[in-house]
Amino acid sequence: MITYTTSKSDIELSGIIDLQKINLPQSLTEIEIKNQGFVTVSHSLEDLRKMNNYEQNLIIKDQNKVVGYILAMTKNSKSEIPILISMFEIFDKIQYKEKLISEYNYIVVGQVCIDKEYRGKGLLDNSYTAYKNYFKEKYDIAITKIAITNERSINAHKRIGFSEIHRYTDTKFVEWSIVIWDWNKKDPIKNQII
Repeated sequence: MITYTTSKSDIELSGIIDLQKINLPQSLTEIEIKNQGFVTVSHSLEDLRKMNNYEQNLIIKDQNKVVGYILAMTKNSKSEIPILISMFEIFDKIQYKEKLISEYNYIVVGQVCIDKEYRGKGLLDNSYTAYKNYFKEKYDIAITKIAITNERSINAHKRIGFSEIHRYTDTKFVEWSIVIWDWNKKDPIKNQII
C-alpha cells in the first residue's frame, strides 16, 4: 500500500539516502540517465537531519520502504549546510513578477526521486500534490533547479506546473534551469487559485 507522508525518523531519512545512492549518475548507465533521469547531490544523514529540523521532507512509502521523496529546504537550511549557500544566493538574485525571489516566502524542492520500480504509476504527480497541500499555507512558491541534461525531470516539472524563470551555467559548465511553482497563481479560465 502506497502512502504519502513526511519524514520523521532516521530510518526514513536513511531510506532517502539509499534511494539517492542508486540514482546518482555514477550508479546509472548512459541510457538510464537519458531515459530515467538522475539526482545530482548525495546528502549525509546529518544533512537530512538538519533540513528535517526546519521542514520535514515528503516521502512515499510502500509498506515500510521509502520508494520516493521530495526534499524540503528552507532559507534556514542554507546556513546549516554550506553546499547550499551558492544555490540560495542565485535564487535570491532572480526576479519573479517584479520582486526578487528573496522577497517571497519560498520553499526549495531540494531533490525529487521515485524508485525505478514505481515510475510511470502517478506517484510523482500525487507526491507533488501532497507536497503542495502540506506547504501551501506557509509558502508562496516552490523553487528548484534542474540540470538541462535531465530531460525527464524538466518535462515532469513542466507537467506538474513549474515554469522556468532563469537559466545559468555553473563553474563546472553544467547548465541549470531554475523553475518555480507559484501556488498563488490564478487559473485564467476558472479565475481560481491553482
